[in-house]
Amino acid sequence: MRGRTNILPLRTPEGVTFSLTLAGPVSRFLAWLIDVTAIASAAGLLRTIIGLLGLSRNGFASATYVIAYFVISVGYAIVLEWYWRGQTIGKRVLKLRVMDEQALRLEFSQVVVRNLLRFVDALPGLYLIGGAICALSRRFQRLGDIAANTIVVRMPDIRQPNIEQVLGGKFNSLLEHRALAARLRQRVPPEAAAIALQALLRRDDLQPHARLRVFAELADYFRPLVEFPPEAVEQLSDEQYVRNVVEVLYRRGGAPVSAVHA
Repeated sequence: MRGRTNILPLRTPEGVTFSLTLAGPVSRFLAWLIDVTAIASAAGLLRTIIGLLGLSRNGFASATYVIAYFVISVGYAIVLEWYWRGQTIGKRVLKLRVMDEQALRLEFSQVVVRNLLRFVDALPGLYLIGGAICALSRRFQRLGDIAANTIVVRMPDIRQPNIEQVLGGKFNSLLEHRALAARLRQRVPPEAAAIALQALLRRDDLQPHARLRVFAELADYFRPLVEFPPEAVEQLSDEQYVRNVVEVLYRRGGAPVSAVHA
């Protein structure tokens, strides 16, 4: 049985390896406390609204509140983790993100499964079952993560890279479509942006066939995120397309930026 580790290695078939740091039980618990506070605030607001509407005297008021609280507590995490690509308010504050176990794009079904099982992880209270499983799991996964094939990782601190090494003043057809470029910046996770940048910086160290495969895989990942007009992309090789994407992510209005929008 393999030992537990806080590092998730991502290895391409060509042998190019990247790593992500897994979030441990403590940081996940702190993020959960922040989320619980947010849910409690929303539930308190709901109770106030019920009172103002005069429904508190109605016999159905308690049942309505219980059902609404369930919807809020489950819907909060499902909606935010899907809309923010694996993050809730607590995870944003602690710089954590939910990802597919193989670092693939997070599916909606995974978000739903991991959050529906929160109620099992929370038993008998204070996430004792989930916390115990997370502490013993090789990849710090609670029961919901194991069922949904998800992990929680720490967001890397992306410092200003020397992107002039990969840009070289070439024309970027993607920048001609500002609205689509802005949408691309919103949809690309910082981890994917960092991997694409590192691939470009290390491209000369790869064998020719490995270089083609790496950029083909990266291009296949980025293209479905935002569909640019054919005239902007049809003449681009996979490597040139990735180079253009990296420039969109790390430059705004022609000026370098220090991080990709999370």
